[in-house]
Amino acid sequence: MTRKNKITVYRIGVSALMFVLSLLVGQNRILFWIFSCLAYLVAGYDVVMTALRKLLKGRALDENFLMSIASIGAMFTGEVHEGIFVMLFYKVGVLFENVAVARSRRSITALLEKMPDSVTVLRDGKEVVVEPDEVQIGDEIIVKPGEKVAIDGEIIEGFAAMDTSAITGESAPREYGAGDEVISGFVNLNGSIKFRANKVFSDSTICKILEMVENATMKKAKTEHFITKFAKVYTPIVVALAALIAIVPLCIGGFSQASLWLHRAFVFLVVSCPCALVISVPLGFFGGIGKASRYGILIKGSNYIELLSRVQTFAFDKTGTLTSGKFSVRNVLTNGLEESELLRLAGSVEKCSAHKLALALAQYACSDIAIETFEEISGLGVSAVVDGKTILCGSRKLMELHGVAALPEKSTATCVYVALENVFAGRIELEDTLRENAEQTIAALRESGVKRIAVLTGDHAENAKDTLQRLGVDAVEAGLLPTDKVEKIEGYLPDGVVAFVGDGINDAPVLGRADVGIAMGAMGSDVAIEAADVVLLDDTLCGVSDVVKISKQTMRIVKQNIVFAIGVKFIVLILGSIGIAGMWEAVFADVGVSVIAILNSMRLILAKRDGDH
Repeated sequence: MTRKNKITVYRIGVSALMFVLSLLVGQNRILFWIFSCLAYLVAGYDVVMTALRKLLKGRALDENFLMSIASIGAMFTGEVHEGIFVMLFYKVGVLFENVAVARSRRSITALLEKMPDSVTVLRDGKEVVVEPDEVQIGDEIIVKPGEKVAIDGEIIEGFAAMDTSAITGESAPREYGAGDEVISGFVNLNGSIKFRANKVFSDSTICKILEMVENATMKKAKTEHFITKFAKVYTPIVVALAALIAIVPLCIGGFSQASLWLHRAFVFLVVSCPCALVISVPLGFFGGIGKASRYGILIKGSNYIELLSRVQTFAFDKTGTLTSGKFSVRNVLTNGLEESELLRLAGSVEKCSAHKLALALAQYACSDIAIETFEEISGLGVSAVVDGKTILCGSRKLMELHGVAALPEKSTATCVYVALENVFAGRIELEDTLRENAEQTIAALRESGVKRIAVLTGDHAENAKDTLQRLGVDAVEAGLLPTDKVEKIEGYLPDGVVAFVGDGINDAPVLGRADVGIAMGAMGSDVAIEAADVVLLDDTLCGVSDVVKISKQTMRIVKQNIVFAIGVKFIVLILGSIGIAGMWEAVFADVGVSVIAILNSMRLILAKRDGDH
């Protein structure tokens, strides 16, 4: 817990203790007022001081002034405990929100850990290990299997399969050879490569992502809390009306009835004290946050509930968000072999490889053929001897390298090619499977009123569109780097509130830049979770539509409280201003409305999840 939150907890505890003592010494009026004033000041002195400072600067009419007049007005009319409760409830609400943020805002060191702390550089024909920031443009760098690429550059020698998921989000490894560009953050899965640095470390992609994560939220518009916006309208109106009730009759009829009109103005002010709103509106928001937590959803602030209720555009990352990142066999193309025989041979060979595609194929084929020899060809595939015959399984480049002819046209799918004795035997197409409930989630968002649903991915355009075509999204933007995703989101912002859902390090900048960033918590990276405003802790995709539903329910209850509180108060205000309603009616209207509004807000907190669907 942060030092600030600890101080808030101590203040709440001391204030509550003073409040209890005031109850125990209620017969002694001096001690009663001492303990009551201490309870009030310990909980709310900063609120009152902030209201006074802004009053002196001519900017008083905000929620601090609203709560100050509400609580002080209640205390002066004899409702001392109600005045204390206003400040205590406010402090508890602030604490809940700060704790939620503190729990999820982690250090950016999680991203720094993804950055290599050393680089192998060729100097005078010798391999020298140096710090990444010592590398100059033009230096030749060696990256061996299992090592991370620290600096952007162009491969000049070697061939390897690269795990690019940290940067592109693509689940399938990509093959890179001489002439190809590699980006910092890639992980070399098998072959050894040599590349020439074309950037210094501080300008590399992984460093730029770190910089974007740190700066993205600075560009995000700071959304005002609902109570702040309400106070800016409500407070000046009721204060001005109370002043008019006290002053106008005096100007017309003189000072003979000054005490009568001052009393009516004070009744008006007591009735208008928005205790019900000050308590029930935050309670409604925190009820929404509490309900979301039972769904495995962490919302980092009440202002995001309001934004989620007004989202016009939802953008999704693909791999790990809409798809599972796990591959399955989609189609099998054979050339002279039965499909079952092709799968049996390929499965027997691929079960010896640790490659992600090989594992998926081996699991699908479930072959138990004995292998005589096995060789993993760096970055290309595998070669094995089964039943005295040589089998090649891997990329199209592997086939071409071994002179395998009559290959079919290139497919948009992720493919494993199979050759038997250097003769093309077939092609097995694999696809990244959609997450469970992906289609239901998109449909639910449509029903909730979301106008645009887009997918922003680093995957190849053909793969992305092929995988997502049945979801019915409005747009698929593929081949995007983190900077590209941020630009796309900024293009959506003028059309209304924008939410982005992602899980990877490459999503962190755009999660921070969107109006609402939603991270997949269980499988998502620490940096993505840190940058997000909402975290789906159990990684269930339907949590996206759930949090929108909860937000709309919360805003509906908050608005009900406002309409009800203002409506009742308006009636009593009119009766009070003409002398029909007195102080008892004023206090009853304030306290009664508060209780009803609080009970209405508690519906969210007490509602059971099973009854929500």
